[in-house]
Amino acid sequence: MPRSSIRHLLPGVGPVRVWPWTRHPSARTKLLLVLLVILPVLLVQLGGCASRPIPTPEVTAVDRVLVRKGQRKMQLIRDNEVYREYRISLGQNPIGHKVQEGDQRTPEGHYILDWRNPNSNFHRSIHISYPNEMDRAVARALGVSPGGMIMIHGRPNWLTSERLARAEYDGRDWTNGCIAVTNEEMDEVWRLVRDGTPIQILP
Repeated sequence: MPRSSIRHLLPGVGPVRVWPWTRHPSARTKLLLVLLVILPVLLVQLGGCASRPIPTPEVTAVDRVLVRKGQRKMQLIRDNEVYREYRISLGQNPIGHKVQEGDQRTPEGHYILDWRNPNSNFHRSIHISYPNEMDRAVARALGVSPGGMIMIHGRPNWLTSERLARAEYDGRDWTNGCIAVTNEEMDEVWRLVRDGTPIQILP
């Protein structure tokens, strides 16, 4: 199309400059081919940058859990150092090792955190492998049931007020033998403790 025709289509626009090398059909064809090759690559790269999710750091699990009943502390240990520490509540009869069902005591000894319940009545819970073989043997000798279902867990689900939760549960032993922390702390324990992690519970 002549330049006069271009000016007619674009009123108010000054003279259109036509680069000399684009007057040749072969040059225009080469330019078109280059654009057809480069543009899809650029669009894919830009699209990838826009949609690529930001990587989230992986949570490194702790090596073991240590409970000090007398101090009401639970410690998460990583590389032989205390990584996290929590104030805990115990069974309503906290002194001494659990022997039988219903004694309201928290066990003492070496166990495994072997499975978890995301739908617990106490926010979330992780199971402690009580009773072990020795616990069962002692219970048999006494003619009693050793009990079970000892967990690390949060607060009761029916609580709707943080103020009530603190007033009723903070600073006192209220479980049937389980180890309790706040819901926020339980969420952190849930992330940091893997199934199969050993736990030692000291008097």
